[in-house]
Amino acid sequence: MKLLIGVDGSPASFDAVRMAARLIDPAHDQAAIYFSPAELHAGVVNKGDHVVTGVTDALFDEARGLLPIADDAIVAISSPKSAAVGILEAAAEVNADLVVVGARGSGALKRLLLGSVSRAVVHGATLPVLVARGPIPPVERLRVLVCHKDASSDAVAGFAQQVHWPAATEGRVVGVTESMLAGPLPEWLERRSVDPDTAAIAQAWEAEHESEVEALEEQLTAFEKTLPAAFQGQPPIVVEGNPGEKIIAAAEEQETDLILMGRAPNSPLTRWLIGSTSEAVLSHAHCSVLLVPVEA
Repeated sequence: MKLLIGVDGSPASFDAVRMAARLIDPAHDQAAIYFSPAELHAGVVNKGDHVVTGVTDALFDEARGLLPIADDAIVAISSPKSAAVGILEAAAEVNADLVVVGARGSGALKRLLLGSVSRAVVHGATLPVLVARGPIPPVERLRVLVCHKDASSDAVAGFAQQVHWPAATEGRVVGVTESMLAGPLPEWLERRSVDPDTAAIAQAWEAEHESEVEALEEQLTAFEKTLPAAFQGQPPIVVEGNPGEKIIAAAEEQETDLILMGRAPNSPLTRWLIGSTSEAVLSHAHCSVLLVPVEA
């Protein structure tokens, strides 16, 4: 596998390098490190080309030292283009299998109005993107939560099989049932179940809920078998309600280091009106998120 890692000298970008290092196979994988000098502070740029070159070289050296592969398996790329455009073009040029970028700690309003390099890369990429968010997990563990959805399960499983998961990986699968009848019988209906007609509705509600949960458990069990060995052996997690909220909550409960999920294409208008699960998780998850694009 070949990884393209975007860096800009910030702690978040070096977190991206460290997270990428956890997924690299030293014996087989290659990496490209991308940096855009346009991201440098104006005060540095104004000191002349020799200063910019020195800073660029130092940044590449720092990033190389964090990767567990030989220098001849690492290529350094710099470009005067903006970071997001340069990262996407460089990923295409080197035939990368995965793009890795860091997540800056900007607030929700700033993300909404101004966007960010990581968000631009996610929405512009046609290949998987890992958005690293610190703190990076210790070497003795990597807890990964894989999200199941029918439309993206094949793509997610296929990519998971390409990744070199470290021996310390602890994988779990999560699925969300989100229909109108998701969840146990609500209190307002339970209070009225003494009425024969309402009692029939309540029974149908409970039966539908149990059927959905059982069907999802079967799907998750089958999905788990398509994943690498590190993701098998643990019972799947079934949650009920809003997918984005429930996936984030499950990740926090499991102390997850990385969420792996599909990203279906949708328009900016769709994201604005109804949102998307991947967008919600990318914006609000406490940990790193790896998004695998799914063809329309």
